[in-house]
Amino acid sequence: MNDLALFLPALFLVAWLAAPAALLALAGFSAWTRNPLKLNHCWRLAEKLLVFSMGATLFIAAMLFVDLQSGSPSSLLAVPGRWLGLFPTGVAAWMALMVGFIGWVILRFSERYLRGDPGRERFLPWFLLTIACVLVLVMTNNLLVLAGAWVGVSISLHQLLTLYPERPQARMAAIQKFIISRAGDSLVVAGVVMLYLHHDTFYLPDMIQAQGTAPSSSFTLTLASVALALAAILKCAQIPFHGWLLRVMEAPTPVSALLHAGVINLGGFLWLRLFPVFDGFTAGHLILLTIGGLTAVIAVLTMMTQYSVKHALAWSTCAQMGFMLFEIGMGAYTLALLHLLAHSLYKAHSFLASGRTVKASAVGIFAQQRSPAGLLWALLTSGLAALILLQVPGLVEGNIVFGALLVLAVSSAVMAVPAGATLVSQVRIALLALVLVPAYGVLHALVSPAVPEHTNFETPLIAYAIAFALLIALVTVSGLIMHGGHNRFTSILWRHFSKGLYLELMFDRITRRFASESLNAPGILKRIPHHPFTMEKRS
Repeated sequence: MNDLALFLPALFLVAWLAAPAALLALAGFSAWTRNPLKLNHCWRLAEKLLVFSMGATLFIAAMLFVDLQSGSPSSLLAVPGRWLGLFPTGVAAWMALMVGFIGWVILRFSERYLRGDPGRERFLPWFLLTIACVLVLVMTNNLLVLAGAWVGVSISLHQLLTLYPERPQARMAAIQKFIISRAGDSLVVAGVVMLYLHHDTFYLPDMIQAQGTAPSSSFTLTLASVALALAAILKCAQIPFHGWLLRVMEAPTPVSALLHAGVINLGGFLWLRLFPVFDGFTAGHLILLTIGGLTAVIAVLTMMTQYSVKHALAWSTCAQMGFMLFEIGMGAYTLALLHLLAHSLYKAHSFLASGRTVKASAVGIFAQQRSPAGLLWALLTSGLAALILLQVPGLVEGNIVFGALLVLAVSSAVMAVPAGATLVSQVRIALLALVLVPAYGVLHALVSPAVPEHTNFETPLIAYAIAFALLIALVTVSGLIMHGGHNRFTSILWRHFSKGLYLELMFDRITRRFASESLNAPGILKRIPHHPFTMEKRS
């Protein structure tokens, strides 16, 4: 390989690495200076650095595309990447591009949203530090650096969640999140150490190459999969460790957007990055499949019964993260990456536009009953979607579970049409819902080249049994809640699911005890049961 062939990739990789390095430097300077003019310059410079990061990522993606088209087993970026401690892959490129874009959007929103706010000066350095740590986590080829960046993200996010230290509710929720995060950090470190004990290296490319050349398994590798699965569950706010997510809404809207659209996705990214170091279906996959699927079902049903937009958005995040981990557990890594990217964009918009959402979401206790014609339209549209998938099973990688989920999504979109809609409106919505199937196929084809090869992954029968049981439960209970009418049984279902089946209470009590002791206020505040945004003084 000649010098020019190494120089250009190395130059692009240096530019790629320069973005988080500059963000770290700018975070330090903005925390140090007290000059208002210089702070305003820092905001503008931060926006430019995030745009630069996206540009550098696009260059890296272009070089990866050239490698893919050439069919060469060796990448132009591999050698300079090892020199610089970077691991440029398709997954890393998609994630870095998403992080840069979401960070840029939130920063632009925050500059106006926090103008004149006393927390504005504290927000910028911790926000930039969070983004920089996420970018380092995405780019690095060393698992020790990855673990360090994971811890850095948790610590810097904690500072953002306590942006208003005079609010005791926010401090209490942030400390509960801090306790969960430290447990997750310990599990990530333990998983990294066990991967080292099995592969005898901290370098991720070497681990992947060794596993690809001679697949191996061991008890240590199994323990690593369990530790990393539990870390992902804690990071993604899965049941029963989800209570903190429902209470950190005290933070400003930009912080909530950063958490729900970015940081909470890192549990899924961790597995999308590390799954090639495992030999097929592991105990960790089973944990992700079971806990993620159960969380998705319960969170969807709970979200359907919420009156508060904030509650609904929080439960929506739990559900989406559950589905993503469920997909990883089933070995649908391409679908999980697509889900991660789509959820980030959707949730950033949902939070930053939450004012309009509040205005548009005023509903009664029970949604208006759907007409038989609407149910017939849903049945017809879902039947056409199923027919398409039977003809082109590759759209869902031949997986019957995800085919059923896609058909259910099409059906749900059509059933959401209120009674009284005109025939033209019903036809238009049915066609738009049906377009979900080919649209998903196009997006899947766009993202799939970025995901490492996993054709040898075999999903066991127990995984299919769990998946179908969860799917049947979701369809049955959601049908009862939304279409069961006004009777005692559906009222009971509605009441208990509106409280999330009380599944957060036990773990919430433990973390609240530690949080109260750390605040030296064990008897001052008491959360009103099942109203996580409301606090009252104890008598």
